[in-house]
Amino acid sequence: MLGVGIDWAEDFHLVALGRPGQGVVEVARVGHTPSAVASLVTRIGGLEPDPERVRVVVETSHGMLVESLLDAGFEIVPVNPDLIARRRGPARKKDDAEDARIACLLALDEYAGLRPLIPHGDVASELRAIARDDERAARDQRRLLNRLRADLLATFPAALLIAGEDLGAPTMLRMLQRWPTAAALGQATRQELVAFARAGRHGWPERFADKVQTACGTEVFTAREPLVRAKADTITLAANQLLLLAAQRRTWEKRMGQLLLGAPRRGRAHQPRPDEAGPCFPGGEIYLSFPGLGDRLAARVAAEIGDHIEQFTTANALACYAGKAPVTRRSGKSQYVASTRLSCNHWLREAVQQWAFCSLRYSPWAREFYDTQIGRGKTHHAALRALGNRWLEVLWHCVSTNTPYDEAVHTANRAHAQPRLRAGAAA
Repeated sequence: MLGVGIDWAEDFHLVALGRPGQGVVEVARVGHTPSAVASLVTRIGGLEPDPERVRVVVETSHGMLVESLLDAGFEIVPVNPDLIARRRGPARKKDDAEDARIACLLALDEYAGLRPLIPHGDVASELRAIARDDERAARDQRRLLNRLRADLLATFPAALLIAGEDLGAPTMLRMLQRWPTAAALGQATRQELVAFARAGRHGWPERFADKVQTACGTEVFTAREPLVRAKADTITLAANQLLLLAAQRRTWEKRMGQLLLGAPRRGRAHQPRPDEAGPCFPGGEIYLSFPGLGDRLAARVAAEIGDHIEQFTTANALACYAGKAPVTRRSGKSQYVASTRLSCNHWLREAVQQWAFCSLRYSPWAREFYDTQIGRGKTHHAALRALGNRWLEVLWHCVSTNTPYDEAVHTANRAHAQPRLRAGAAA
């Protein structure tokens, strides 16, 4: 067996090689180039011909370096950087070469209990990348909308009266593109407003024109002209960015649905046409069978879990990975239960929290469970965490057995299990 510890960086990596009983035998500096990594693979192959007996410990689970080592057939073990930091000694001195040695010793420790990386397939990798980019774009949308609202409040308050609670609507953003100031919008005739609304496929163009004219006639504060001129371009820029983000997110949503189903969706039905079938995420239809999971949210959950559900040996393991299982700390006579698990996949934790909230509208048992948690004194988010934990248990069972979710079956199982749980608690 050969142990490899890597302290990675953007420009170069420090690599420590070691053998059982000998410890670290070599420390080398490897550049972050294809030729340098290929030379490292060749060097490792000279020391251990069998790639399955090479164990690599590195502080990341993705990147070109990890992919190159996976292609070579090595066992990759990603670890949390805190695990390396805790083994640096009392001084906690940070040294790249020492970190590489510590990682190499971890690779040689067969009792460390570290789990090897199970890489995503091509479809799962693409789905995860798109889902994360879509979530980042959603955050950018919220940030830009808040900034746009602040600029409108300072220079164009009538626009907020027109938008109401839907400032990010396409018609509203296009209006701000064309008329970024109150003076410009006030010069628009009713015919222009109606034609603009019809061109943007607004459902009620006449009502839109009336709303605009009413808002322009409302008494509001007037900003100074220099500020209005300065903010006009800023408002136009924000509207352009929001429209581009919305268009790209719609494209991503279609692609995510296609990757989950294996073909483009036709309408709201989950049944694609057979002649358009292509590569799809394993179990994509199972994820879409759950209440509260549409194309976008199902893709986020499925992509973070991955296409190898067997890496989670129990439902609790999946809940811990998603940050939904509570953490119990016991010391002597004291016991404390932390409701939020910080060491987890944050992307999946946020997606499951949103899933739990969306399921309240479509699942009767989820609403009942949530109301019960609130009745016990839990906060809104604590109740959603508990509900998300339950959803992950059901999801793990369905994906592991390749069974789509059925609300009636799950409700019947809960009704059958509750008397037994009460009897066990009483005993």
